[in-house]
Amino acid sequence: MAGPGRVILRILVSNDDGIYADGIWALAVELSRIAEVIIVAPDREQSAVGTAVSLRKPLRVQEIIPLHPGIRAYSVEGTPSDAVIVALGKVIGEKVDLVVSGINQGSNLGEDVLISGTVGAALSGYLRGFSALAVSCERQRFSADYLSEVSRFAALLAGRLVAAGLPSTLFLNLNMPDLPMNEVKGLKIAGLAHKSHVNTVEEGHDGRRSYYTLVRASVNRQVDKRSDIWLAAQGYITITPVHLFLNDRLPLAVLEKLISGLFEEFKR
Repeated sequence: MAGPGRVILRILVSNDDGIYADGIWALAVELSRIAEVIIVAPDREQSAVGTAVSLRKPLRVQEIIPLHPGIRAYSVEGTPSDAVIVALGKVIGEKVDLVVSGINQGSNLGEDVLISGTVGAALSGYLRGFSALAVSCERQRFSADYLSEVSRFAALLAGRLVAAGLPSTLFLNLNMPDLPMNEVKGLKIAGLAHKSHVNTVEEGHDGRRSYYTLVRASVNRQVDKRSDIWLAAQGYITITPVHLFLNDRLPLAVLEKLISGLFEEFKR
């Protein structure tokens, strides 16, 4: 409950795993400790749709019974980008301070950011003038304890993002390694790995006609020790600033100041 004179922060949370995914609720609960949280997310799993938007069909929105009291939640019959666009355009009438997407079940490193629905949701907020954070982790099976730790780290970073009062919007892609938190080596600012994936086409036949299947595979031969894939493989949490506009390219020193001591604060 906000006291007299207290500024209320407001965070929009979305994802690509669907509104009932464990990751989005763990994240929303932790963020609710520092802000009012509104969830607006796809009504079903929408992985690997990137920034796809639905231009030729109605987008039905339904308020759902929240899985945690005090958090408004809405499902959208559409993509992650649809959910964020509708949220910012119509569903949320108040000022939003930050857009957060996740927690994704699986990392979004290197060229994966081009097709990731998790990144796409955050990007849709960023393109509309909001600072944004995409949160992903390598672990394919979530435990409640693990989600709680990832959420706590993301909330610490989100709080710093809002409090920093940066002169321009910032879009950060956060990835957690597949390690217990007490084994994580630290936190690194990373660049996106280049040529990190290969796309191939396989041909099949169902007995009636032939078809093609697109196969996307990771390329593990990363030698750039500043890239997100290499650093994640060494056991680091990685934060990658994603720039789309030249005017939003903050000096590296600003980002380093933003995350200075963050990992140590998290471990306390």
